[in-house]
Amino acid sequence: MLIRKRALVDQPEAEGTATAANSDSDARQGTSRTNRLRIGGMPMWVFAAILAAVTTAMFTDTLPPGMFSGFVVTMTMGWLLTWIGGRVPVLRDFGLPILLCVFGPALLVYAGLLPTGVINLVTTFVDKEGFSDFVLIAVIAGAILGMPRALLINAGVRFAVPVVGTIAVVFLLIGVLGAVMGYGFAHAMLMIAAPIMAGGLPLGALPMSEMYGERLGVEASSVLGGLVSTVLLANIVCILCASLLNGLGKRKVRPFVGFNGDGRLLRIENNAEKFAPSKSVTRANLLSLGQGLLIAGTLLVAGTMLERLVPGLHAYAWTTLLAVAVKLFRLLPTDLEDATAAWGSLVTTVLVPPLLVGISIATIDISEILNSLSDPRFVVLTVVTVLLAGLTAGALGWLVKFYFIEAAIAPGLVMADTGGSGDVAVLSASERMHLMPFATVANRVGGTLVLLVTSLLTPLLK
Repeated sequence: MLIRKRALVDQPEAEGTATAANSDSDARQGTSRTNRLRIGGMPMWVFAAILAAVTTAMFTDTLPPGMFSGFVVTMTMGWLLTWIGGRVPVLRDFGLPILLCVFGPALLVYAGLLPTGVINLVTTFVDKEGFSDFVLIAVIAGAILGMPRALLINAGVRFAVPVVGTIAVVFLLIGVLGAVMGYGFAHAMLMIAAPIMAGGLPLGALPMSEMYGERLGVEASSVLGGLVSTVLLANIVCILCASLLNGLGKRKVRPFVGFNGDGRLLRIENNAEKFAPSKSVTRANLLSLGQGLLIAGTLLVAGTMLERLVPGLHAYAWTTLLAVAVKLFRLLPTDLEDATAAWGSLVTTVLVPPLLVGISIATIDISEILNSLSDPRFVVLTVVTVLLAGLTAGALGWLVKFYFIEAAIAPGLVMADTGGSGDVAVLSASERMHLMPFATVANRVGGTLVLLVTSLLTPLLK
């Protein structure tokens, strides 16, 4: 009250404050106009010069071998496509920048517009030089160590309900729908629902092709193509659904309480501040970023060792569990947790679009996807599987105090995508990359459960 009375008496100062506020507003508008002319935070003429140099090197086959060229090619394409998508009203709210990164480069490959040397360089960069691991582990470690401990404990206990429930509902209903459509009850479950819900190729299409081939008395390779097509088509539907959910979450109309958490997973009324996601780290010194890199990398090293000592869980899953243990038992000082969160934020902001470009070039085969669209029953069952996964997980998550959209995305959609790279695309499209640890757990634990159920149901295949 004293401050308010003084402001009323001291009118010239109030006017000065208002003028300053107007000046600040004008400055912000000017900054906004300037940012429209920047790509990746760079003046447009600087980025144009970089784009010209990189494009010339690509088409004259003069890119130097190694990681630097991988970074340059994927960052240039990723930042450009993100900027283009962000300029389109309405559609940018539904994930257009991410969709362009995911499908744009793959379409260039399909059309023969990218040189073979560039395709090989990017594929090596993503798969053999560890770019995918570099980004994913930073995101996982940063998200977990930057997460409130209370949120990790409370959300983790509830997470099993939507994971297990979604798998059961999807298997049963897709089997019934397959029988109604003449596709076959067991065939629909094992050839459509199972590979999709396994959370990627390592736990899905690859081992299932071996099991199905042995059961049918054929080579596994003759079954693998159809399973891979199923997973790839489902991954596209997952990305589109994530974009749609993100766009719906940004609308003012919310159909029911708990529909959208704006990135928050847990719906808790009391002590909400204790469960709120940690604020993004916007300032970090160079040493703290290096500390975050070291801690994230060490977690991956330890996770890889555990994978070899105790086979059955992927290194990513072990890494996630180690990060959870570090957080729950407070094994690191707070400043090092913050450093890891800062490193994760940096990688998420700068390198996710380049990773999506790399994944698009290295793994998405447009011709396989087009071939899979020839059977309408296959398309319908695949799309319905993804929709059921999202809706069921959202509903079950809502019942255990998760927000509907967040639960529909993780664990719902992330269980139906292609795993690590699919998780990146889905969570990027939904603008919820901080849910990556939950996506990893859903994929690995849920995928292992799906593989177990599939092995029990394989005798039904004819």
